[in-house]
Amino acid sequence: MAELVVSGATERPVRRAAEPLLVAERLTRRFGGLTANEDVSLTLERGQIHALLGPNGAGKSTCINMLSGDLAPTAGRILLRGRDITGLSAPARSRIGIGRSYQRTNIFPRFTVLENCRLAAQSRHPRPWKIFTDAMKLADTVERARAVIAETGLAGREARIAGTLSHGEQRQLEIAMVLATRAEVLLLDEPLAGMGAEEAHNMVELLARLRASRAILLVEHDMDAVFAVADTITVLVGGQTLESGPPQRIRNSVAVQQAYLGEDAAHVRRVA
Repeated sequence: MAELVVSGATERPVRRAAEPLLVAERLTRRFGGLTANEDVSLTLERGQIHALLGPNGAGKSTCINMLSGDLAPTAGRILLRGRDITGLSAPARSRIGIGRSYQRTNIFPRFTVLENCRLAAQSRHPRPWKIFTDAMKLADTVERARAVIAETGLAGREARIAGTLSHGEQRQLEIAMVLATRAEVLLLDEPLAGMGAEEAHNMVELLARLRASRAILLVEHDMDAVFAVADTITVLVGGQTLESGPPQRIRNSVAVQQAYLGEDAAHVRRVA
């Protein structure tokens, strides 16, 4: 695994009183006789990145699908700002501040960067009675779209057709679209997948910036990126929580090294 050096990404913001935004309590999901997750608990706090790690089949995708509303838990509950949202659908959760990105890039490839973000922003301000109004004249949604384009490092590319962007830029655009919905909780499923070193570097720096005013759950296989940017790491094995805590604790955990890191454990220690 290539070493990833991220300038400034390991610097943590000054820790203030924790503000839990999303809390998952003892989430369990069964598919017939198969238990994909069992008693998994997570707390996502504003200003923090919580990484979810585990080998293939550990239950990471099931967990994030339950948090986003794409999958209902068999047991357990999910709280947003103290409100029980376990029974809400994915669209309902999106409307109250939970944003999700997927393993496969989910954008409108034939639209421009600005149009992609405008559509996402417009979803929060539907105007069914203005079907003949030029959407680009809706100042509030266009302003929001331009703001998130700048925030994600895509300024100057507003007129580019989304499908012509590089893979890394498309992933940035997808996150910009999530931000355009005014999400406070970001559930990011492998945002660095398929990226080269420079693109991964840019994405890690973006995540480090976004944490300031939001809570982020990061599901990722890039160990260098995770240890560079995460404030808390939870490791799943066999659908259950093996270990959860700050990166140094996870780095030094013999149980984690044996169950997940394997040969990468030595590399992780070398770049510490």
